[in-house]
Amino acid sequence: MSKPKILVARAVFPEIIARLEQHFEVESNQSDETWSKAQLTERLKGKDGAFTTGGDRIDGEVLAACPGLKICANMAVGYNNFDIDAMTAAGVLATNAPDVLTETTADFGFALLMATARRVTESEHYLRAGKWSKWSYDMFAGSDIHGATLGILGMGRIGQGIAKRGAHGFGMKVIYHNRSRLDASLEVECKARYVGKEELLKAADHLVLVLPYSPASHHTIGAAELAMMKPTATLINIARGGIVDDAALAAALKDKRISAAGLDVFEGEPKVHPDLLTVPNVVLTPHIASATIPTRLAMASLAADNLIAFFGGKQPLTPLNPGVLAIK
Repeated sequence: MSKPKILVARAVFPEIIARLEQHFEVESNQSDETWSKAQLTERLKGKDGAFTTGGDRIDGEVLAACPGLKICANMAVGYNNFDIDAMTAAGVLATNAPDVLTETTADFGFALLMATARRVTESEHYLRAGKWSKWSYDMFAGSDIHGATLGILGMGRIGQGIAKRGAHGFGMKVIYHNRSRLDASLEVECKARYVGKEELLKAADHLVLVLPYSPASHHTIGAAELAMMKPTATLINIARGGIVDDAALAAALKDKRISAAGLDVFEGEPKVHPDLLTVPNVVLTPHIASATIPTRLAMASLAADNLIAFFGGKQPLTPLNPGVLAIK
């Protein structure tokens, strides 16, 4: 009996490819070419499944051209590259890779917060350029983290991890806003207080975005929201590009309407809004919040587990549209 055919759309760990090859006929992209949507679609034709990353768009157009596709397993917790409604209508299961990256991403979110507040990259560029000739009392003076008010927009597992780091590690006052309020026991564990969005924006010394992207959350932070923030505040985005209006943020940074920003994600990435590259008071990283070898390996393993379980007639671990399973 022939093995199911799958496409691995981006380069992944060789041991993951070897494991998949035990179960499937695998076409992989270990040269890590950046495929256009048309190229991805062409390679998906005749495939039963796909191992995807957050940059591989699966929508109605792709699905119509690939009627044999049964499952797409994302090596990411975010899945805004999937049109879930179109996949469900086509009977294609979608899975993602949550939980395994929670602590690593929370670590990085806090690292980005600290680098932004204390002007780490700005001062490093100054030093590397040979401009440091003397000490001065206000040289790259930044913002305190200990005892400050930490605002978190989006209070899922990663947001809770950041809250705990801030409250327990740095004695920060933690406030948060979320679509739904946490259970009281979780609020106690995180030492976090629920507030409305407007209060969050006005009160936070450091605002961290950890909410999922959807059309409803597009430009959740725009010019109006930035205008509500303290001029001394910092903004950190480790969520998804598109949640922040990058053009409006660049303008706010240039005019010092907020103090600084730290960004790991961008609208239209890997492209970055050119205005963000011209302001010094922003820390920019290329979507690396989950980038440790153990975590990325765990993410890839979970995507592989979902594919193997599905084609083995078992329940995938992290389905996004489980109703598809009920009709198969």
